[in-house]
Amino acid sequence: MTQESQDPLTSSLSHITEGVDGPRARMVDVSHKHETHREATARAIVEFPEGLLEGILREGGPKGPVLEVARIAGVGAAKQTGLLIPLCHPLGLDGVDVEIQQLDENRLEVLCTAVCTGRTGVEMEAMTGASVAALTLYDMTKALSKGITIQRVELLAKSGGKSGPWKREG
Repeated sequence: MTQESQDPLTSSLSHITEGVDGPRARMVDVSHKHETHREATARAIVEFPEGLLEGILREGGPKGPVLEVARIAGVGAAKQTGLLIPLCHPLGLDGVDVEIQQLDENRLEVLCTAVCTGRTGVEMEAMTGASVAALTLYDMTKALSKGITIQRVELLAKSGGKSGPWKREG
């Protein structure tokens, strides 16, 4: 284990320590923390060019059942977050739910909720799940239009842990 940084710039950064050659990234040791129930919900918005979404929802996409494949991709991605994001702890998730709903004639909302009992939060798992589900929606429909956009990947709410509950306003 490296010793804690004395540099004022890096001393407030939880994932940075002062190494022999300067600041070094590290995965924070959470072994001293108590396990608590943790939950987080994130969303991504996918916008389709005018008139495209209605046909996709009615007939499916060129690669098959668009919504179900995206849902499965989101669950799988949330489970792999510790491998995808370098300083995230690998978590044993107790549950992941991905919902995809139509907001209006051109937009879908992807909601991903991740749940676990653990020592660190599941915000990144929820955000990764929502992001990858949105990317999968793009991949499943890109043959119909390259003008599809992914917007507003964001955390909506989290609970558990030392900092307690948080909810996005609005």
